[in-house]
Amino acid sequence: MIVITAPTGHIGSRLLDILLETPHRSEELRVVVRDPGKLPEAIRSRVDIVTGSHGDADVLDRAFAGADAVFWLVPPDLYAPDLDAAFSGFTRAAVKAFTTHDVGRVVGVSALGRGTPVAGRAGQVTASLAMDDLIASSGVAYRALANPSFMDNLLWQAISIRDDGVFTGTAAADSKAPMVATRDIAAAAARLLLDRSWSGSGEVALLGPEDLAPNDMAHIMSEVLGRPIRYQRQSLDDFRTALTARGVSDPIATAYVDMMRAKENGLDHGVPRTDATASPTSFREWCEQILAPAVRA
Repeated sequence: MIVITAPTGHIGSRLLDILLETPHRSEELRVVVRDPGKLPEAIRSRVDIVTGSHGDADVLDRAFAGADAVFWLVPPDLYAPDLDAAFSGFTRAAVKAFTTHDVGRVVGVSALGRGTPVAGRAGQVTASLAMDDLIASSGVAYRALANPSFMDNLLWQAISIRDDGVFTGTAAADSKAPMVATRDIAAAAARLLLDRSWSGSGEVALLGPEDLAPNDMAHIMSEVLGRPIRYQRQSLDDFRTALTARGVSDPIATAYVDMMRAKENGLDHGVPRTDATASPTSFREWCEQILAPAVRA
């Protein structure tokens, strides 16, 4: 039995599709979801569904009974009172349930940065790495998928890209960094969940095929969309103001600022790109297949 948390998000939904499409798969699939109605009808009939939050101990007791492997993804909480509550606090019930139900393997979504000088003050990344340590401390076999920024985060700016030809960020326009497509994260998770040969704890970095600066991204988007797209840099102060204007709690807004500052100072550059860490989807391919349809919708 493979249990999938957050099965309606970008990563979880694609992971579910991959596992359902895998030939000769013997494991049953179970999902933990607050609203089963958000699952496509064709999928609801093919998986076991546990309704509720995967931060709830009672829900997890039902979800992890008989589980061989678990995909763990903490949903973003923009209104949490602090980072510990948003990450390790949300995960503590799961850590207990991993042991109680003798779960064999856990694959989690985490972040790059471990071992870099700025990892201790990197907001959500610091909290995510602490969550990884908490899960590993249970003794369960654990792999943290260590990611840089997601290409798919640009989908939040699809309207601005469509209407104004502009996307924003806090990085310098010429500052190159790795990026990963969420579908590559899902594919890596699927491989690990189906593989019973690994043990212990560790990280699997997913860096995309190349580093890109915002100006590089603007050039690629312009070519793919057939119109000029430009990058507009946002100060960290303005970034924070925009977050709090949306109702994001002060500790979480501060954490986002700390994370973006840490990225400027090398947070995502601690792991070299190799054949093993270079996830396949290029930014151009992602723009053609994901961004362009969203912008033109």
